[in-house]
Amino acid sequence: MTQTDEWTVSRLLQWTAEYLETHGSDSPRLDAEVLLGHACECPRIQLYARYNEPVAEDVRATFRETVKQRAGGAPVAYLVGAKEFYSLSFKVTPDVLIPRPETETLVLEALEVIKVQGDQTQVIDLGTGSGAIAICLAKYSKCQVTAVDISAAALRVASENAVDHQVAERIRFVESDLFSGVEPGRFDVIASNPPYVSEPEFCKLDVTVKEYEPRTALVAGERGDEVFQRIVREAPDRLKPQGWLFIELSPMLADQCLKFARELGCFSQVEMVNDLSGAPRILRAQARAS
Repeated sequence: MTQTDEWTVSRLLQWTAEYLETHGSDSPRLDAEVLLGHACECPRIQLYARYNEPVAEDVRATFRETVKQRAGGAPVAYLVGAKEFYSLSFKVTPDVLIPRPETETLVLEALEVIKVQGDQTQVIDLGTGSGAIAICLAKYSKCQVTAVDISAAALRVASENAVDHQVAERIRFVESDLFSGVEPGRFDVIASNPPYVSEPEFCKLDVTVKEYEPRTALVAGERGDEVFQRIVREAPDRLKPQGWLFIELSPMLADQCLKFARELGCFSQVEMVNDLSGAPRILRAQARAS
């Protein structure tokens, strides 16, 4: 093999990006870089300084296997075991939903309230999954968090992430179906990214989601707003006076969810907050003063 035929970092990335594009990836170059960085056991950014370096055969073998799985639909985050969210890296497994950028809007909104209320703010995160919301809120404030999930496997992942980010002492993990197993008490902030995909919508999801991510974390029911409605109904009895509720939802359900929360009559204000793409994503509601 001549020098120009060597499988350098640059050549591998170019070939792989083209290959993944033909297999349906919507971010082929990024996928190639993340997977090669994982195989090389180095941050993706370091690949740019190693463009002309040849890649050893054992590393290429590891890389080829993950590329093959990615071409078959496996999410990159599960292949490398991690996903960045709100500038932090979270361990992810098929037991938890992969954190998405849209949810960062919920974190931003909740942090604004928490920082005004102070260090003693009591927060509950319903459906914590990987712990992304709970951990970010604890990491970037001094609040106390109760993180709830119906899945024991998800809670194990979230607990490991809390330890990794050094906030485990301020997060209590509870296995529960929403509030049902949470001891009586009220919170300053309720945050949740619950399931909000409808049964018909689930059938149309991309294979990378439908066949790999946990169905229970995605599907709410036939309409898609079933879990949302449960949370909104139960929240007033779990919020302190003037406490705040933040729920992520599907933009397709925004109008009906906003109408439902307002007609319930338990909140002093209810509004939708757009995500960074401009889509209505977060329901923000404040409990009455008394």
